[in-house]
Amino acid sequence: MLRDKLKNYKLILASGSPRRQQFLRELDVDFEIRLKDVEEIYPENLQGAEITDFLAKLKADALEDSLSNDEIAITSDTIVWHENKALGKPKDYDDAFAMLQSLSGKTHEVITSVCIKNAGEANVFNETTRVTFNTLSDDEIKYYLDNYKPFDKAGSYGIQEWIGLVAIAHIDGSYANVVGMPVDKVYQYLSKFA
Repeated sequence: MLRDKLKNYKLILASGSPRRQQFLRELDVDFEIRLKDVEEIYPENLQGAEITDFLAKLKADALEDSLSNDEIAITSDTIVWHENKALGKPKDYDDAFAMLQSLSGKTHEVITSVCIKNAGEANVFNETTRVTFNTLSDDEIKYYLDNYKPFDKAGSYGIQEWIGLVAIAHIDGSYANVVGMPVDKVYQYLSKFA
């Protein structure tokens, strides 16, 4: 399987996300976590997947000097794209509340880009999933924020939590992508290293 195909490589995940780490563990591959601080700033003219593609590549480029030829780096970035605006991680409680109010009763897109980098070559790909929320009351939003504190998540929510059970009416596309990584595409790309 994938572990055998990657036996001549060392996999590096440049993400502190426990969800992305769990996905790689579930693919049954060995990997090392290597974090590098990157200022996640992108040109204002970028839209949707252009933003996440840019940031995933930016994170991979930050690792350039520390990668050896037998290492494969995986970097990733996720945004919620809603009404032609990128919703990243909330600044604070009020920002998270406003984001969830804006998503309530509407459809948005969750866009995740992944960059797989090895020996100077970088492949960037992305996945978009459409998510439709039921209408949420202010009390439901407060309950979620108070009990789950999703302040490290794009769009201020984690689909794998309480809100995913009660608020999500419909998903069109990859569930794993909404959690934080289009695992099927990552698997396909990594399989090419055999």
